[in-house]
Amino acid sequence: MAPEKSSKLNNMQTRVIAGVLGAAVFIGAIWFSEWTFFLLFGLLTILGVLEFYRLMGVNNVEPNRVLGVLLAAAVFGLIFLDQKAMVRENLLFILLPAIMLPFLAELFRKKTQPFLNIGVTLLGVFFVAVPFSLLSLIAFPFGQYSWQPVLGIMLLIWAADSGAYFAGKTFGTHKLFERISPGKTWEGWVGGTLLALAVGWLMGDFLPDLSRFHWLGVAVIISVFGVLGDLAESLMKRSLGVKDSGTLIPGHGGILDRFDSLIMVVPFIVAFLKIF
Repeated sequence: MAPEKSSKLNNMQTRVIAGVLGAAVFIGAIWFSEWTFFLLFGLLTILGVLEFYRLMGVNNVEPNRVLGVLLAAAVFGLIFLDQKAMVRENLLFILLPAIMLPFLAELFRKKTQPFLNIGVTLLGVFFVAVPFSLLSLIAFPFGQYSWQPVLGIMLLIWAADSGAYFAGKTFGTHKLFERISPGKTWEGWVGGTLLALAVGWLMGDFLPDLSRFHWLGVAVIISVFGVLGDLAESLMKRSLGVKDSGTLIPGHGGILDRFDSLIMVVPFIVAFLKIF
């Protein structure tokens, strides 16, 4: 076998093995208990924020990594504990003055671009930590932990991605957003949407903690805003001149590469489920 073909095969094998193992850990952590859910997404929150700060650390921008991670952990932890009824709801108000801490800390850091540092520090919390934290609102739909809504959302995202990939490879000719992501096509988007809707319909029977109406609504949100999240992350990487957000997951890139769709769709899903 030629070296180039062997290298491609090894890369594909690494990608498949990492994907299978990652999916097993992911599904197991969501299914097993609320505490494994907490550990999984708490870890993803911290790693994702650190990855974001590393990406943004260009042109003398120096986000306050320690304070940003502490704020991210506080947001995630307090929202989870509030949903589990382990803290009083009014304790969440402590997060409001905490938002001002990067401004105060920058007074003593003596950096060259203090307000860019403040902006990037807070952006990491809002862009990464807040969506991951909002998953707790989905995971406790009736005041008790349920694995079904969270795992169902992940399955719908995987269905939309898989449908888009295979439909795009088979039928894709019309570019969806060539300036940012040349590989995406309208045909791929349609294929992903149809598969997500089909899976959402089936979930109405197999995951009854949400109704079929809700699952189809979530499928539509993922089909529209999931691809926009992917495009937004591609725009960020292009503007920074990087191919992947990180190398944490072999063959799959970083946290932001793998969870860009989830980060974008969660606020929309929470709003949809709370309003309807």
